[in-house]
Amino acid sequence: MNQALDALLDLLDLEQIEEDIFRGVSRSALVPRVFGGQVAAQALVAAGRTVPADRPAHSLHAYFLRPGDPGAPIVYTVDRIRDGRSFTTRRVVAVQHGQPIFHLSASFQTYEDGLEHQAGMPEAPDPETLPTAAEMLPRHLPADVAERLVEARAAVDLRYADVPPWGTVGQPREPRSQVWFRANGKLADDSPLHVCLATYVSDMTLLDSVLLAHGRGGWAVGDVVGASLDHAMWFHRPFRADEWLLYDQESPSASGGRGLGQARIWTRDGRLAVTVIQEGVVRVPR
Repeated sequence: MNQALDALLDLLDLEQIEEDIFRGVSRSALVPRVFGGQVAAQALVAAGRTVPADRPAHSLHAYFLRPGDPGAPIVYTVDRIRDGRSFTTRRVVAVQHGQPIFHLSASFQTYEDGLEHQAGMPEAPDPETLPTAAEMLPRHLPADVAERLVEARAAVDLRYADVPPWGTVGQPREPRSQVWFRANGKLADDSPLHVCLATYVSDMTLLDSVLLAHGRGGWAVGDVVGASLDHAMWFHRPFRADEWLLYDQESPSASGGRGLGQARIWTRDGRLAVTVIQEGVVRVPR
């Protein structure tokens, strides 16, 4: 396991400071605020700590309320909304400097048999044929920006199936993108850990498809400003985040200074594991 993945797992191992109250720290990001995927993953960890182990998360719905301060701890307070025979519901509020910065509602369910079907997996190149981030990013970004981005994502092996937005600035394309990702090391056989790591990664590239539609390079090149507004995930089938997962993303709409991204995460053998939807602020600087 590499040092970056070790550091990320430490980040997700929250300190319990009281019953149903947890504290987390942050890592530096490309922008002067806490990375949204980190807050979402930590909040899901906090919720999961109050749920029986035989009830994995099946959905989450979250709102990003204020930019997080990476230099201050984040306190997560869990409300035990409901404990039913099959489903458990938790609400989590993340607080910094006396103000809520993030809300999460998550639902957990005991396993049960039922009707089953799924859509077909889209075509995608094999991940091993694609360049790593360290190989690809310097081709399209200034050296200092590429180095910071590679460092920020070092816990995850994330490979673009096509050129990312900052590689085709000024050239509008179909609002769709694909990346393969997996943890940069072996993880324990701990289902909540794999779900939380996928939650962390899910906020990295989902709005790329919005940028592609308009030929914008995004936050890495500074031709748009943006931030996540809300985020929803549904976990359909078990998966391992240390094995290749295909993140197939598209944007059906952008308007009013907001862009919508929707995506599906597939296991390499074709099982639909997760559905993700996110809306974010996407503004052109004046």
